[in-house]
Amino acid sequence: MARKGSVKRMNSASEPELPLAKGEPMPDRWRRSQDHFTVMTDLIKQELDDETQLVEERWKTWSKQRLLLSGVSLFDLRARTQGRFFGEDIVVFEAQDGGRLPEHRFSHGDIVLISRSRPWGEKVVEGVVLDRGPTRLRVVVSERPRDVRKGGWRLDRGANRVAHDRMHQALIAFHSTEGDGGTVLRELLLGNVLDMDQSAALQPDIRGKRRLREPTPVPDYLNSSQKEAISSALNRRLTLIQGPPGTGKTTTATHLLQHLALQDRGPLLATAESNVAVDNLLEGLLDLGVKALRIGRPVKVRENLRSATLDAVLEHHPMQEELAFLRDEQRELRKALPSLKGKEKGLMHRDIKINQKEIRRMEDVMTASVLDDAEVICATTIGCGHRLLESRKFPIVLMDEATQATEPSALVPIVKGCRQLILVGDHQQLPPTVLSRRAEKGGLNRSLFDRLIACGLGSVMLTTQYRMHPVLREFPSARFYDNRLEDGCSAAERPPAAGFLWPDWDRPMAFVPVEGVEESDEEGKSRFNRDEAGMVLDVVNHLLAGGDLVPQDIGVISPYNGQVRELTRLFESAGGREKGQPYFGLEIKSVDGYQGREKEVIVFSTVRANERGEVGFLADYRRLNVAITRAKRGLVLLGHPKTLRHDGTWRSYLDWVEENQLFAWHVSHGM
Repeated sequence: MARKGSVKRMNSASEPELPLAKGEPMPDRWRRSQDHFTVMTDLIKQELDDETQLVEERWKTWSKQRLLLSGVSLFDLRARTQGRFFGEDIVVFEAQDGGRLPEHRFSHGDIVLISRSRPWGEKVVEGVVLDRGPTRLRVVVSERPRDVRKGGWRLDRGANRVAHDRMHQALIAFHSTEGDGGTVLRELLLGNVLDMDQSAALQPDIRGKRRLREPTPVPDYLNSSQKEAISSALNRRLTLIQGPPGTGKTTTATHLLQHLALQDRGPLLATAESNVAVDNLLEGLLDLGVKALRIGRPVKVRENLRSATLDAVLEHHPMQEELAFLRDEQRELRKALPSLKGKEKGLMHRDIKINQKEIRRMEDVMTASVLDDAEVICATTIGCGHRLLESRKFPIVLMDEATQATEPSALVPIVKGCRQLILVGDHQQLPPTVLSRRAEKGGLNRSLFDRLIACGLGSVMLTTQYRMHPVLREFPSARFYDNRLEDGCSAAERPPAAGFLWPDWDRPMAFVPVEGVEESDEEGKSRFNRDEAGMVLDVVNHLLAGGDLVPQDIGVISPYNGQVRELTRLFESAGGREKGQPYFGLEIKSVDGYQGREKEVIVFSTVRANERGEVGFLADYRRLNVAITRAKRGLVLLGHPKTLRHDGTWRSYLDWVEENQLFAWHVSHGM
């Protein structure tokens, strides 16, 4: 047992294996290709079935009130169209009285189902949220709903069947021995080789054009661990780069891609699980002057990057005028069709068909020329399964945030002929999000990165962190990273925020003990804690009163969506977070929604407070690691120490807090 106050290290390889649905543990190494295919196919089917069932169950059994309170549906909306967005209609949804919309969970990039009143029994239209405001939601649709201005509308969150279908196709391609799809790395990725490191270190077999240019030196402003990661990845066929919080994973990834682009090894595929992470890669590449192109619907891409999307580049293609002429001609032909009879009508049908074929051919030629011109194609892992990339091969694939992708999702880009694979991630942070409990128990929430580490494959670790005050780095470095993290910023560069009474002004971390009580929310699926929420409001008010922070410098996080909703309501009634209101810019999110993010100060509400000492999914040490590594200048935790101490990692953390005298009892007893 570690002595009190010391930090026991975590090693993910020593964790118990997650059992399969059949009761056997999920293996690290798959000796038989068929077993991997069967298990993964079952798991993604379970995930889709449970997600679909959950959505349908909500529709059929939940009351309107419950759907509204949980933020998954909006009712009685009026709608109108408002121009077009890259060729698709924008539909604006508002409350019938034009007032504020109820609190909801629809945000930019979400898929929504548009119906009149019963999405399970009528034709629904699918759309993607473009943006949201207090009184409206703008949705982009590829097909406009009928009679859009008449009557009321309903919006719901739906299940993602496209993702399932693309993962299923990827599994078939990965295991197929026919054709030239899949990847030469299959046996290595299954762990079906004698020596993982030796096999991974082999030179990638990349054929085709290689116009060798003078290799550019790695810039001096990168640190030694970043330089090492780049040089080791250039000549290996499989590389794992582990990037602890704040160590510049994406910076390393974009510089590595720039190097590979300069070696001219054919088009590169840069991918990540989420749109946000892909946008970060795209932005980094454009800043370095790399010709990067974003695949995916522009509505899901950050506004300042939309000019780098395929749709935007196509709008300025030299053949655009010719295409517009053909489309006009097609419209005229169709217009004339109803007035024709007999043979003339037949000939006209033939002309329309020929014209349509020519339009399609021209679109394909334009798209191919734009794709050919790019040095790096950027897309989400699921987006890599888009038909546009169907016949294209990408010998080099780099995946950022690779520990957030399920294994079947990671295979979607890999089966596009991958011969050199670079996975960038951190298995000590949160695993992939899986909705189905069954699929999670079966091991779907384990990333390919994590499994390869468990197979004994070594990784290169980035070791200089540029985010946290050195004191905030101490515990995570010792507990999760073998004491290997170094500071790229000094305490002087991260002065403690004024306004809050830190127990020690040289160590801007505080644990505020709260004698609260946790409650279950309406759905019974999540929890909240009113006392903690009230204390969070106090803490934020004091931080803002200090004068050196504005609301967007502060992140309020909690592991529970129930508490996120409670806090959202509380700040709403205390003045609001919209433009012109006192808390404008203050972000309130779940821990899981904060991975990869940072703020000057983080206020973290742990919620759990009960006699039984139950900490629920707070017991996942990776959630604690993410929560305490988002802050740059200060971290305030609120919680019930007695409950939290029932968990080993939390006990170790609270011992460290106590040893450093960072309990803020003075705050608990009235600020």
